Amino acid sequence: MRRRSAVIAALATALAVSVPGAAAVAAPAETSYTVVPYTDVNVRKLPTKNSAYLATLTAGRSYQAYCWTHGQTITDNGYTNDIWIGFADGYSSAVYFKGDAYADLPVSAQC
Repeated sequence: MRRRSAVIAALATALAVSVPGAAAVAAPAETSYTVVPYTDVNVRKLPTKNSAYLATLTAGRSYQAYCWTHGQTITDNGYTNDIWIGFADGYSSAVYFKGDAYADLPVSAQC
């Protein structure tokens, strides 16, 4: 199981990896993967759209993800799946990320 950060307020900073001048934040001691949303996407506490909102990831920016899991099925922008990408503090539907149905995370990265 992936580790969770204790500081939700720092989520956006901890996730950003390609923002010039962004403060370096220690990531969990696990393998991470770079993902890029093609549209702005919400990060939720659990892998469901009705879960508590934590942050919004900006389209076109790179973020560090740690795993993927099955959750609520989402249909949007012509895509449908139940894969959610796991971050330090929450999840975003893979429907909104560039790449394959898993945002290009390997099968071995299941949460």
